[in-house]
Amino acid sequence: MRQYELTVIFPLEEDQYQAGRAAVLADLAAQGAEIVKTDETGDRDLAYEIKKRRRGRYVLFTLKADPARISALDRAFKLNANLLRYLFVVIEE
Repeated sequence: MRQYELTVIFPLEEDQYQAGRAAVLADLAAQGAEIVKTDETGDRDLAYEIKKRRRGRYVLFTLKADPARISALDRAFKLNANLLRYLFVVIEE
């Protein structure tokens, strides 16, 4: 298992945020990822417009997951309409 940081940008609307966050947590659990830490960094301006939005709600997850499962998570996140952007980063030990 490798350690990753997953940064996710959600829309500001509370219903879309809750639905998107629940879907991300369900996808992580389905792929056997272990969430070590969750840090909600709040609402921020985006560097550029994404899906006609100028602001987003950022959440940073620190997790442990099998590297082979990251591609399945990537596919699942691409299908989630309640995510503006996401990024996986490997934490070097």
